[in-house]
Amino acid sequence: MSLRRLAASSRSHVPPFAVMDILARVEALRAAGRDVVSLCAGEPSGGAPDLVSAKAAQIHGSGLALSYTPALGTAELRTAIAGHYRRWYGLDVDPAQVAVTTGSSGAFMLGFLAAFEAGDRVALARPGYPAYRNILAALGCEVVEVDAGPDSRYQPTPAMLDAAASERGPLAGVVLASPANPTGTMVDREELTALADWCAAHDVRLVSDEIYHGITYPGSVADEHSPRGVCAWEVDREAIGISSFSKYWGMTGWRLGWMLLPEELVGAVDALAGNVALCPPAPSQLAAVEAFSVEAYAQADAWVAGYAKTRQTLLEALPALGWGPAAPADGAFYLYAELGDQLTRFGDSREYCRALLEAEGVALVPGTDFDAVHGWRAVRLSFAAGQEAVEKAIERILRFQGS
Repeated sequence: MSLRRLAASSRSHVPPFAVMDILARVEALRAAGRDVVSLCAGEPSGGAPDLVSAKAAQIHGSGLALSYTPALGTAELRTAIAGHYRRWYGLDVDPAQVAVTTGSSGAFMLGFLAAFEAGDRVALARPGYPAYRNILAALGCEVVEVDAGPDSRYQPTPAMLDAAASERGPLAGVVLASPANPTGTMVDREELTALADWCAAHDVRLVSDEIYHGITYPGSVADEHSPRGVCAWEVDREAIGISSFSKYWGMTGWRLGWMLLPEELVGAVDALAGNVALCPPAPSQLAAVEAFSVEAYAQADAWVAGYAKTRQTLLEALPALGWGPAAPADGAFYLYAELGDQLTRFGDSREYCRALLEAEGVALVPGTDFDAVHGWRAVRLSFAAGQEAVEKAIERILRFQGS
């Protein structure tokens, strides 16, 4: 009688995030009484806008029976999201083409499933958010990483896509993030138009990650005509546009995002969403409508002003830190920088982050999470933790590097 040999599927063998090990160590150090400054997570420290939290409290205190909503979200929230695009971008969006999802993560899963076949080649920039690569790989797509460095401000270009298609074969999709994680860099309207035109000419689906829109800084490529960032639907209605309540509105744990969908994908995403998750979280949807109030926008903009101050503190500290090239950080709340001479001492970014955490209680993310080729040289620092945390971290890092 043979023994059964059951194992995890090959598609589930995606790389783990190094940051998860770091966060586990942060928790252990804090439990032991250590004072740890964590600049790992891309998580705003302010929480949801006041009106959203008040609405949630009212909902949960009312005794209202919270039932399933339509798979693509409530009509009220989809209409409010459409109004948001009119307010920020001057776009007329049909609420029927808005799909509310369980975070932007749910949007990527549903969007990739609806847009791509197993075996399709999908290009994305490296360094980049690892979940794009890992979700696509788990779905059976062939991930084509485009090496986008300082010369292109860490963003893909049509020339890079031409080279990738020539080397690997025709592409089915391109994933673009602006502002990007981990670099914070953005594409301007001309660059986005060029990428969209390339996709149209090659019958390629553009997927635009816009979850950091609204978090942009003076002097960046967010120009006076697009102060929040350029929406893909401003140049290509066949693109999939993905956004979230997590970053600009600080609602990470509410698990609520959305997609703008071309008409031909609405039915497919509706069917997939109903089977995968039935619906996004109902109480989050009911409360999130308040995120589009004048007061909530003003509160979120005040948080962005705070990020701008903290970002400036970091940029001014770079010469003293002695790190190598750093991404411009046009938006989002990250600094992605090479470690420069510190690599001589520590060898790679993983060892640097490990040693810094143990010695000084400062948690950063090694660049290997975002770039398997060049990330050993770099770290990502999140300044969403706020001015006080960042100032304390800088002081400790300088002490650590001087030791």
